[in-house]
Amino acid sequence: MIESDAERWVPEPAKDTGYGRTPYQRDRARVLHSAGFRRLAAKTQVHTAGSDDFLRTRLTHSLEVAQISREMGARLGCDPDVVDVAGLAHDLGHPPFGHNGEVALDEAARACGGFEGNAQTLRVLTRLEAKVDGAGLNLTRASLDAASKYPWPRTAGQRKFGVYDDDLPVFEWLRRGAPGERRTCLEAQVMDWADDVAYSVHDVEDGVHGGYILLETLLADADERAELCADVARTYSDQPADVLQEALAHLLADDAVAPACGYDGSHRAQAALKRMTSALTGRFVAAAVAATKAGRPVRRYDADLVVPARERHQCALLKGMALRYVMRPRAAEDWYARQRQILTELVELLCRRAPDFLDPVFASWWRTAADDTARLRVVVDQVASLTDPAAVRWHHRLTTA
Repeated sequence: MIESDAERWVPEPAKDTGYGRTPYQRDRARVLHSAGFRRLAAKTQVHTAGSDDFLRTRLTHSLEVAQISREMGARLGCDPDVVDVAGLAHDLGHPPFGHNGEVALDEAARACGGFEGNAQTLRVLTRLEAKVDGAGLNLTRASLDAASKYPWPRTAGQRKFGVYDDDLPVFEWLRRGAPGERRTCLEAQVMDWADDVAYSVHDVEDGVHGGYILLETLLADADERAELCADVARTYSDQPADVLQEALAHLLADDAVAPACGYDGSHRAQAALKRMTSALTGRFVAAAVAATKAGRPVRRYDADLVVPARERHQCALLKGMALRYVMRPRAAEDWYARQRQILTELVELLCRRAPDFLDPVFASWWRTAADDTARLRVVVDQVASLTDPAAVRWHHRLTTA
């Protein structure tokens, strides 16, 4: 790393605590000790948080992404704490009820530029968290850049973006030195692949445990395999279905997959399922490291992460399994529509009753906001910060007050 990588948006006095910690180790501690990180324990990953003790939440998912990122980054020569910070922080901006809540808040926030979990993450890190006044956690440039999966503002037709217009000053500062407008640093690419690996493999593990995904059905039913591949070609991959069919055949023929079929919840079945997830995670990571390895430490903009085609296709297929057999069926349930209604009504109610019903920190920002657009953004920030149970409680309190 070079000196500018360790700079902070708001300069801080040097600290000599006797521990000899690097700036990036301090960044990691700041994220781990943040209120936003603690709240991830009660935010939905795929299944509603608290619905099953086995299933992952945003917190456990973030810890898994950080672990995968750290090991993969270290093997490539990245600073391990920078990629660890990126993994820990990457979902801090996600609202209650996971992607379902993100859709609802994007609609509710249309008048102030919409809502996107990655852009909200930057806002949490650089503004909303209470560590340094006016700078959020005040992380280093390298750590903020590593946490930026989509380093660009919203444009027409662009579903994913990483910064709201009123956060552009700090965004432009953290991107100083980037060789291209949309070029992500290597640490962000490592975190992004770790995120893909973690949620594709682990969502399938959770889906098998919950009885939503039956691997034995895929093994036995050629028509269902073809339909899955066609589905994935439309949603998660730019490859034709026949290419995905080949990748799926290799995936299902893996020695670690067959023992996980016929899952019955027994200790033996749980062990077989865990061996499958461990084997797939290790293989996806090792393939990317081997394809990227330059024979020397690489970091920041020295290189791009290379993921071989087969592993990328298989990761897309796992995502497709979770989408086809878990997320779509559950999205049709009444509770999922109710989640969107709760968040939409919360924004509407708080816009009418603010600042009285806002938390003190958001109330103060609401009072000093320049106009209605800025006040709407404060309300959206408040709602996005809530956990799943808190959103339900707030909605009940505001609709019965």
